[in-house]
Amino acid sequence: MEYIIEQSFKQENYALNYLTEGEYENCTFENCNFSGSSLARIKFIDCKFVESNLSNVTLTDTSFQNVKFRDSKLLGLRFDECAEFGLSFSFDNCVLNHSSFYKLDIRKTTFLNSQLQEVDFTETILTDSSFDECNLLRTTFDRTNLTKTDFTAAHNYSIDPDNNMIRKAKFSLFGLSGLLEKYGIEIIE
Repeated sequence: MEYIIEQSFKQENYALNYLTEGEYENCTFENCNFSGSSLARIKFIDCKFVESNLSNVTLTDTSFQNVKFRDSKLLGLRFDECAEFGLSFSFDNCVLNHSSFYKLDIRKTTFLNSQLQEVDFTETILTDSSFDECNLLRTTFDRTNLTKTDFTAAHNYSIDPDNNMIRKAKFSLFGLSGLLEKYGIEIIE
């Protein structure tokens, strides 16, 4: 297994030739295409993915530790198949539609200006996370720990307060309808 440190990868097409299995530390992947490839058993520590396409990538036992995704496309990813030890990442201006974070402990995760439509957060621990300017249309929150999670600038969410832990979570007045949807009441502003 290779150990790669502080390298920059630009405009690489890993959809054709997969990324070499190994450990990547403090590396940047800019404008790279991983679409449909495999990142299985690869370890990323303090890495950045910028303007890259990781849609439908296989993440079996992939390790993401303090990884930043910015301006990237991450459609249909099964983050729930990642190695759970040290799992931590943040997303800025990303498209994560149809992805799954099922049963993961991803406390303090930042989602900023991102599309998270039809994403699965079932039984996920999102304590102290934030969804700032995120679209959460048809995203599933089921038995999810949302303690102290910030939804004040999120929109299109539907969260059942009886089925999720929302103690000290933050919501804007504008978003209250997303907490009351199950009751079928009409809110007039």
